Amino acid sequence: MFHNIYNGKKVLVTGHTGFKGSWLTTWLIKLGAEVVGVSKDVPTTPSMFEELGLKEQIRHYREDIRNLERVTEIITSEKPEFVFHLAAQPIVSVSYSDPIETISSNVMGTANILEALKISNHECVAVIITSDKAYDNVEQVWGYKEDDKMGGKDIYSGSKGAAELIIKSYYHSFFKQEGSKVKLAVGRAGNVIGGGDWAKDRIVVDCMLAWSEGDVVEIRAPKATRPWQHVLEPLSGYLNLGQALYEGAALEGEGFNFGPRAEQNRTVEELLVDLSRYWHFEHAADAYKVTDNLPFHEAGLLKLNCDKALFYLKWQASLAYKDTIRFTGEWYYTYYRTQEDIFQKTLAQIEEYEDTARQKGLLWTE
Repeated sequence: MFHNIYNGKKVLVTGHTGFKGSWLTTWLIKLGAEVVGVSKDVPTTPSMFEELGLKEQIRHYREDIRNLERVTEIITSEKPEFVFHLAAQPIVSVSYSDPIETISSNVMGTANILEALKISNHECVAVIITSDKAYDNVEQVWGYKEDDKMGGKDIYSGSKGAAELIIKSYYHSFFKQEGSKVKLAVGRAGNVIGGGDWAKDRIVVDCMLAWSEGDVVEIRAPKATRPWQHVLEPLSGYLNLGQALYEGAALEGEGFNFGPRAEQNRTVEELLVDLSRYWHFEHAADAYKVTDNLPFHEAGLLKLNCDKALFYLKWQASLAYKDTIRFTGEWYYTYYRTQEDIFQKTLAQIEEYEDTARQKGLLWTE
């Protein structure tokens, strides 16, 4: 996998205690990497990070990325060969209740990682993760491309758009210059689902918490359309991008979208109907009810054009929609209803994902 470049390498993951960070950490462990994690806390209870026992398998720093001094100390002392920056305030609703927390985490936190890399200036590949919501969403029916306008109407989108501007300015001011030893690129994705997510105000999480208690879940925007993808899809893209930079591909300073094919687009209601089958509901009406209560602005349509990743990285999504739903439903059902080792279940899903991508002939599986 990934030409075995992560085996034996020191890889720093910020936000490793979160949903995506825990999956990435698990995959890197499987790939033989020495993982160093930096997060200010464990963001949810329960948490995938704790349920998988990841703290005992990595070097774990409990630090806030807004603390430039500590971030710089960690990066200059650890000198990781790869950095995957995922740490962020990721919840749209929280950006309304606490905009300053969102802006400081997503903008200044990103700036601090870049500044620490500039100061350390050791041989390093850095993949900085933002979001599909970094784009100025004008509800266009075609996917957003990497050169489309950044920014948004809400605080969360604005914070991600602002982070993109900071990344771009740091790259051109410092990392593009002669003498810099840091190779940097940006990854963007959105609306990932999968087992192990317990963050607030996410539809799959709301379903799992309600169904595990035998309750009906309430949904506020049943017709909102999303390009649903399993969390392993963008993670394979981030790892693929890191591999390309490490092997010398001329992609420094570039941004890449990682998303599903157009056929993955489904409404929230369709998602719930399909997901409920893995919890053995005979009738979808027993699984959810519509409240039509939308307390904050949320885009009705947002999807990415991933042609650039296909052209330069030969990357594309691997899972069909039905398998995305199956992976997600089975993980949570295993966690809540069986005695199976959830770390082994997670590894098994990563292995199945790798096998599926290999059957499609994707280059990163070599």
